[in-house]
Amino acid sequence: MSEPVVLVQKLVKRYGDLTAVDRISFQVDRGEIFGLLGPNGAGKTTTVECLEGLRIPDEGELRVLGERPSPTNYALKAKLGIQLQETAFLSRLTVEETLALFGRLYPRRRKVSELVELVALTEKRHSPVRDLSGGQRQRLAVALALVNDPELLILDEPTAGLDPQARRALWEVITQLKGEQKTVLLTTHYMEEAEALCDRVAILDHGRIIALGPPPELIAHHFQETPLEVELSAPAGEVDFSALPGVTRAVPDQERVVLYSTAPTDTIRAVSRLAEEGKLPLRDLVLRRPSLEDVYLLLTGRRIRE
Repeated sequence: MSEPVVLVQKLVKRYGDLTAVDRISFQVDRGEIFGLLGPNGAGKTTTVECLEGLRIPDEGELRVLGERPSPTNYALKAKLGIQLQETAFLSRLTVEETLALFGRLYPRRRKVSELVELVALTEKRHSPVRDLSGGQRQRLAVALALVNDPELLILDEPTAGLDPQARRALWEVITQLKGEQKTVLLTTHYMEEAEALCDRVAILDHGRIIALGPPPELIAHHFQETPLEVELSAPAGEVDFSALPGVTRAVPDQERVVLYSTAPTDTIRAVSRLAEEGKLPLRDLVLRRPSLEDVYLLLTGRRIRE
């Protein structure tokens, strides 16, 4: 077995009385996409900042590419590609000029032509950065993280704030990186994103890891039921959803109720009957597969919100 690219053992980071990261442990193997998944404030960014050498842990052991990260470990930093939540660009430089400028900072670098093609900015290579859309800027930020051909790529909330089309365009870029056998550590609070991209995820909540493993295995481990989303046009009144056939849990969520059922056909019939009898203000009923969102909801009692 080769040494893991990232090894985290009982990491603790405090800010005064707040424990942002509370004794978490995980590893990232070479060639995999590993996700730190959780809501804002869960400790994701603090964790990656410790791995990048931007913050010093209070407790625990860290190894990145076999070395201990620190603010002055410049040899290690040269092997990393980092995309922060916010990237400041020189707005008057073109895409091509920006990549060439950053490339000169490293002894090892990828060709600018390769990078613009990888992140689908070939048609924008001569455009000033100020003229790029939000999604194009994010793709440029990923290209900058790849300019030194890193052994480990760290992406912190790479698609936060993007519209669905721009988000999926960036997913395609990350998927291509997997095809290049790149090791990627990313943070996200989008459950669908983690399921689509990650080989394994660590779900964080209040600085602790509450679940760790491949998304399909986590879902299968926690759920044998089928989720049914019942959307309501008004409060449900006296309806006892947990008493419906097959329902093991009923979770209210604003103007809908998520029913977890071992007999979804029977549950659908019961819900439809209540609606026909005028006892349930049903607007819509959706049958779907269980997801990481359901796992998080089960373990914490709440959904991840932006």
